[in-house]
Amino acid sequence: MDVLRLSTLEELTPYAEAWDRLACGSPFRGWTWMSTWWRHYSDGPQGRSRLCVLCAFDGAGALAGVAPWYLDVSATQGRVLRFLGSGEVASDHLSVLCRPGLEDRVTEALARWLSGRDSSGAAFSSRRDADDWDLLELGGVDADDAAVGRLAEHLAARGNAVHRLSGPNWWRIELPERWENYLAMLSKSHAKKLRRLQRRLLDTGRAVLRTVERLEELPRAAQILIDLHQRRWRSLGRSGCFASRRFEAFHRDVMSGLLVAGQLQLHWIELEGRPVAAEYQLAAGGVVYAYQSGIDPEAAGYSPGRLAQLATMRRAIGEGCRALDLLRGDEPYKAHWRARPHPTLRLRIVPARVGAQLRHGIWATGKSVKAWIKKGLRLVGARED
Repeated sequence: MDVLRLSTLEELTPYAEAWDRLACGSPFRGWTWMSTWWRHYSDGPQGRSRLCVLCAFDGAGALAGVAPWYLDVSATQGRVLRFLGSGEVASDHLSVLCRPGLEDRVTEALARWLSGRDSSGAAFSSRRDADDWDLLELGGVDADDAAVGRLAEHLAARGNAVHRLSGPNWWRIELPERWENYLAMLSKSHAKKLRRLQRRLLDTGRAVLRTVERLEELPRAAQILIDLHQRRWRSLGRSGCFASRRFEAFHRDVMSGLLVAGQLQLHWIELEGRPVAAEYQLAAGGVVYAYQSGIDPEAAGYSPGRLAQLATMRRAIGEGCRALDLLRGDEPYKAHWRARPHPTLRLRIVPARVGAQLRHGIWATGKSVKAWIKKGLRLVGARED
């Protein structure tokens, strides 16, 4: 395996189709999502971030693996490698992309490149800038992800320190073939409420599910989603995700690319002609990913959130989808809909160099102090009670 670092989208664009094949159907790992994220979230040529995508090529020169990373310079943590799609966009199921069956070879080649040495400790002469990074921080990783797990093992074997931190669970509903079979999975009271909503609103035509199918429909549908999302969170005294102009611009841009690729499902519910709920979902490989939503707080008496979930899930089952992925976050409603939790990890991998280890030690000390203060405050509160 030969590893090449590519630092511009122009260099990477010829590999876009091969990249998508390696993503194996995950929209968050795909070229459209990640390249669009970089266009909106890079700091530009004068900024402190730069692309650092490592591409592994097999002996025939074909792309066998991709580490979709960028390098961010921090005054406190130094030069930090992170996944494209990190930060406020909160991409899930991130990984090192590998051709199936080549996970070990690809990640070993990446570890050799990152460490500047082979597994015996001998210097790796073709690696010219082994000191380019002080921390490899990988979040949004499934705990059982094989490629990231093997990469961590190979890096540890070369003297790098690997720290694993537990993250929030991601939740998935395995969908049956028929809607009635799904209702049978729920509690009796929950299923009864859904049947009542269906009879009262959907079956009568008072509520209608609309779905974007053409590019010209997208701007209006996106605005409906944004307005409903922001209205809901403002009613709770919070700003909402789309208060970030960069977040909004990214999603307006990426939606069009996802729609063309057949990976966007943007829905809204009209109640007697008025939008009351919206669901922003990604879809690929028979899995629907519930990314973002919005509801009209003034329509709370009609349970618009539950209504939208009902309508979009019925649609997914009707189209033969095998799963609804509710992504990261341990909100109680997920278990209520019979989603099952799966653990995630955040990895911090630190090279053996003194400067990098010192920065990590300062970070770890600060984290311990914060945990100690929180524990002390909890004990004080318990005594006062």
